[in-house]
Amino acid sequence: MNSAPSTDSAERSSPSWRRRTGGALSAVLVPVVTCVTALMLLTAYTTTGAAGEPPARISVSNARIFVPPNSENTAAFFDITNTGAADDVLNSVSSPELGVTMLGRRVTKDGAGRMEPLDSLKIPARSRVDMTPYGVDVMVLDPPELKVGDKVRFDLWFRSSGQVTVDAVTVPARS
Repeated sequence: MNSAPSTDSAERSSPSWRRRTGGALSAVLVPVVTCVTALMLLTAYTTTGAAGEPPARISVSNARIFVPPNSENTAAFFDITNTGAADDVLNSVSSPELGVTMLGRRVTKDGAGRMEPLDSLKIPARSRVDMTPYGVDVMVLDPPELKVGDKVRFDLWFRSSGQVTVDAVTVPARS
């Protein structure tokens, strides 16, 4: 009566371990191949340099602060170099030894120069920004008595690079 071939006989001819592991192997193989392929593609993507820009690399040099001719205000100056491939922003400057400090820039209007506060200072990638008495500086309000040769600690706070601490040397004010 059973003249038609049975599918049970084909399954019985292969060992039972093969039937159990064959399904499990294919269930594991698909995610493993997918992960390996994704890893190879991500590796190729980062190797070409397309995975983003390296961060900013900030260094600060030539830190100096004027000895004020009077006790009202003075200014500090820094040369900031960014050797990285990304821009950074100087958000603020502070000093534990001084009073109020703020970024400022000299503005000339109708022949008269004055200082205006700045919210921040962009430090472009692969460039250098030099602070001067005729451009951008750090205004110091009501400083303590300073003498030529003193060292004053400053903390420069950058958006990407974080805190950079430098010692500024006090120098005679230039007119």
